[in-house]
Amino acid sequence: MKFDRRTLLGAGLATVATLAAPAAIAAPGAWSSEPVRIVVTFPPGGTSDLVARLLAKHLDSDFGQKAVVDNRPGAAGTVAADYVARQDPDGTTLILSNNAPFTISPTRFKSIPYKPIDGFAHIAYIGASAPGLFVQPSLGINTVKDYIDHAKKKELTYGSSGVGSISHILGEAVDASLAVKSIHVPYKGSSPSIQDFRAGVLDMFYDMVVQNSEMIEDKEAVAIAIASPERNPELPDVPTFREQGYDIVIENWVGLSAPAGMDPGMVTTIHDTVLAVFANPDVQKRLTKLGITHRAMSTEEYTSFVANSIEVWAPLIKAAGIKE
Repeated sequence: MKFDRRTLLGAGLATVATLAAPAAIAAPGAWSSEPVRIVVTFPPGGTSDLVARLLAKHLDSDFGQKAVVDNRPGAAGTVAADYVARQDPDGTTLILSNNAPFTISPTRFKSIPYKPIDGFAHIAYIGASAPGLFVQPSLGINTVKDYIDHAKKKELTYGSSGVGSISHILGEAVDASLAVKSIHVPYKGSSPSIQDFRAGVLDMFYDMVVQNSEMIEDKEAVAIAIASPERNPELPDVPTFREQGYDIVIENWVGLSAPAGMDPGMVTTIHDTVLAVFANPDVQKRLTKLGITHRAMSTEEYTSFVANSIEVWAPLIKAAGIKE
């Protein structure tokens, strides 16, 4: 085969174009051609998992970006956070950030294998849900005042989703604020604690209020207060602790974060895409059903929010006696 100058030049340009193609895909601010992994710190089925799957679905349907959910539970979220912190900051690995690894673990544990602020690019806030206090209907407790009166006569048992969980911290914060004492019974997740509550083993349990709306409607449990700044529109009859004279606000927030060192253009792309997904009215309705109140934050605001959350929660965690 004969090769003249024009043939060789054409072949050279084709080679350059081929080599340049991956660079174009990986250009700053451009999504990868590979599926994006959204790492979740909890097993499938919980609120965080459902939010991640909702996001993954709309990344694909609305933006053509394939995304998969990668559940990596363990060690209060530190397993997943450590894994993500060690990945390349190229936009292909993200974490649905939440209280467990970023707010609670930095204070709860003497050391963690990642830096909760500097080790990540905290990109976008999604929203927050609030837990509340549920009691057995047979106890005749309908308000916080009723609970105080009852608890001063007899210590009541309450279930949580585990030592150091948001439900445990809320339980200890309620006892401290109300100057009463209850007996904490930790479980591995909220489902077994609710099962024991239904069986009459527990007097109370703490859990996300909206997720237990059927129990309220069926009069299997009485929700006497929710730990949110305002009443949840899905359950307008459940009052807040604040309304009843006690400034107890503990919310379970979720957002999206990535390994530190990400290109600013990629951060902007992910931030704007996430906000567009959660601005969708249908997506917002789904969040509301999950008990999550959404609001938009800039990346800078979200980073400050995460850092501030550590400081706000630290005294609550220490007061709960769960520092390890």
